[in-house]
Parts: sequence; C-alpha cells; structure tokens
Amino acid sequence: MDFLKTNYKGLLLCLCIAIPSWFAGKAFPIIGGAVIAIIAGMIITLFIKDKTSLENGIKFASKKVLQWAVILLGFGMNLMVILETGKQSLPIIISTITISLVIAYILHRIMHIPNKISTLVGVGSSICGGSAVAATAPVIDADDDEVAQTISVIFFFNVLAALIFPTLGSFLGFSHDTGTAFGIFSGTAVNDTSSVTAAASTWDSMWNLGSATLDTAVTVKLTRTLAIIPITLILAFIRTRKESTQANGNKIRLKSIFPMFILYFILASVITTIAVSAGADIAIFNPVKELSKFFIVLAMAAIGLNTNIIKLIKTGGKPIILGFCCWVGITVVSIVMQHFMGLW
Repeated sequence: MDFLKTNYKGLLLCLCIAIPSWFAGKAFPIIGGAVIAIIAGMIITLFIKDKTSLENGIKFASKKVLQWAVILLGFGMNLMVILETGKQSLPIIISTITISLVIAYILHRIMHIPNKISTLVGVGSSICGGSAVAATAPVIDADDDEVAQTISVIFFFNVLAALIFPTLGSFLGFSHDTGTAFGIFSGTAVNDTSSVTAAASTWDSMWNLGSATLDTAVTVKLTRTLAIIPITLILAFIRTRKESTQANGNKIRLKSIFPMFILYFILASVITTIAVSAGADIAIFNPVKELSKFFIVLAMAAIGLNTNIIKLIKTGGKPIILGFCCWVGITVVSIVMQHFMGLW
C-alpha cells in the first residue's frame, strides 16, 4: 500500500504517455514507441509546474521498469539458434562494436564530451540502440538527461540508416538473389530492431526475396544483443575500480554496483533456450517480449518527464557529431569486413 501511495501518481502519468505512444509506435514502426514516448514526456513536463507528488513514480519507472525491460528481453533469445546461425557474422559484429567504442573514446578525449554520454552513444550505436542504453545506463549511473540525449541521437541516425541503406546496398552491388549480404549489413550496421526490420523488409520487397533478408538481419541483430552482457560487466568492473580509487582507500565492492538485472537477463535467455530445446514453441514467449518492449516505452516516458529539453537542445551539438562518427565508422567497417570475408 505504501508503494502505491508513494508512486501511483507518477506511474499513472507515465502510463498515460506510454499507452498512446505504444500504439503510435505500432503505426509508425520506423520511429518507434520509445522515441515518441520520450518526446511526449519532454513536452508534457514543460507544462507541469510542481512535480513533487510525481517524482517517486517517475523515478521508479525510469530506473526499475527500465531494468525489468532488459530482463524480459532475455525471454526472446534462444542462445543455441543465435550462436549457430549468427556465428558467420560474429567477426563483423566484434569489429563494429570495437570501432564504435574506440571512436567514442577518442572523441570523448578530443572534444571533451561527457564520459557517460560518450559511453552510452558508443554502446547504443554499436549494439542494439535503446535496449543497450537501457542496460548500460544503470551500470554507469547515467542520469535521465544523458539517456534522453543518447536516445535522440541514436534515433536520428537509425531513421537515416533505414531510409538510405537499401539504396546504398544496391549501389555497392549486394547480391539481389539472396538476402544474406544485405541482411548481415543491416543487422550489423543498424542498431534498433525496428529500423533493422524496416531496412531488411525494404530490400526483400525490392528484389522479391520473401523474408530471406529479414530473417538473416534479425538473427544477426539478436547475436549483437548478446554483447550487452560482456559490455555491461566490463563497465561495472571499471566503475568499481574508479570509485575505489576515489574513495581514498576505502574499498568499493563490485557487488554494490553489480548489474544484477543482467544476470536475470542471462537466466531468462537460458530458460528460453532450455524450453525450446525441450520442444516448446518459441512463440509462447512472444507476449513477454512484447511486455519488455512496452516497459521500455514506459521507462522512456518517465525519462522524458525528467528531461530538460532546453538544456538538451543547447548541449546537443557534440553528441550528434559523436553519433554521426560512430554511425559512419560502423557502416564502413561492416562493408569492409563483408568484402574481406567474401560475403559480397
């Protein structure tokens, strides 16, 4: 009862934003419900003079619900299938993630971009957009402004990729007979699932390939998503060492900041894998996957409500440049690696 009394107002407001945003995202998948929710939240918060009674519920949605979304994401992953069919693209995935993180680090140093934003943009651009940001933000203790800024940057280049890549693929001479080359390209160079789907489906439509490109792209995308696990664990370890140094000799335990929700994400993936291996239809996990996506939309509504849009616009220049450089780096490395591997 105390939980409801403390949080219900903020949660109710977040739900009022998230539900229409969810349906709007279904109508406009290239934009997605998460982006619509975060923009709606940023606009609505401008008209709220006193958020005191809403703060607890908004904070709960932006922190806890976001972690629940990542955990539930694991129920859509059959690890055996992903590792078996995604291994062809593994060298490309490792290369694109590496180049994105290297670019983010270099530009962080050169352009003095805040460390947490650089990390979020680098990880979000290279792994799986909003889901990666959702998993990384609690680990590095990023605030809502930093999350909102990252999501905005990633969304912009996501839409750009979905619109440009089918034409680029045709220009580069990707095979029109199978969807393998473009499927791997879109699965490694586009980060958000909705944009990967949009780009791959467009290629299938252009060359009458049924769903061949889409199937390849989604498998590669799911393989990339697994990179959330080592990345977040490494970041947790780095943060532990950094905070231990700053604590003047007082040891900071890894357990105190360890991303436990990532362990639950792994457990959810293992449960899915065992269930499917035992003969269960993976489609039974579809409602849980949908709930995960809705939780991300709900959390983004809360993050939007906690974000200062004026500050976001004023400080947005450098993160956009960073996002652009990561996006170009990932795209070029994906194309070059495919060429060297003889995939096109």
